[in-house]
Amino acid sequence: MAVENELKYLQGIDTVAFVRPKAQERNQEGQIIPWQTSLSFDPQRDSDTNPTKDGIVATSSSVETDFEVEFINNTSAIADVMYDSLFDGEVLENWIVYRNRRNAEGKYFAWYMQSTVSEDSNDNDPDDNSTRDVTFAVNGTPKRGWLELPKDAQEAIDYIFRGLGKITDDDKTGGGTAWNKTTDNGVNVPETGNTPAPK
Repeated sequence: MAVENELKYLQGIDTVAFVRPKAQERNQEGQIIPWQTSLSFDPQRDSDTNPTKDGIVATSSSVETDFEVEFINNTSAIADVMYDSLFDGEVLENWIVYRNRRNAEGKYFAWYMQSTVSEDSNDNDPDDNSTRDVTFAVNGTPKRGWLELPKDAQEAIDYIFRGLGKITDDDKTGGGTAWNKTTDNGVNVPETGNTPAPK
């Protein structure tokens, strides 16, 4: 399958952060931070110049990354894990996933980092939702790559289409099938048997 190089703009709503305690890498998937309202990702490298007799010589420092996520405060386990990282120094794994950028294998473009929480600001205005603004101290240099988005993660981001049937462990869709813009437009297969007229 050829890789499409169609130029697309990326929207903030399609850019979401996931977190996992590094100590739990063998036991759980990365968890989405629920109800994100803002995500800031700012890798940077400071540079300086030194004058010499032969001209200016530029020097640069290592890459430092500012990573910050704002979200509506909630009772999710991953929201509590970020407190653990701040107070106990627990190392976290972080992903920034771009849901609107995929490769030929259907994987999503993402940044991967390891960090600890350096600040967790909590605002509680009487006429608004409680909010948190979490700043992560990123270790080393973020890495780029492509990843699969687990089904549970996709459902957490945007609920999937469901049918009228009962939801079971084997069928999370209730017998429904999500609309496919490529193949479903204009589809109408005539009935082969007798269908009762609507009342």
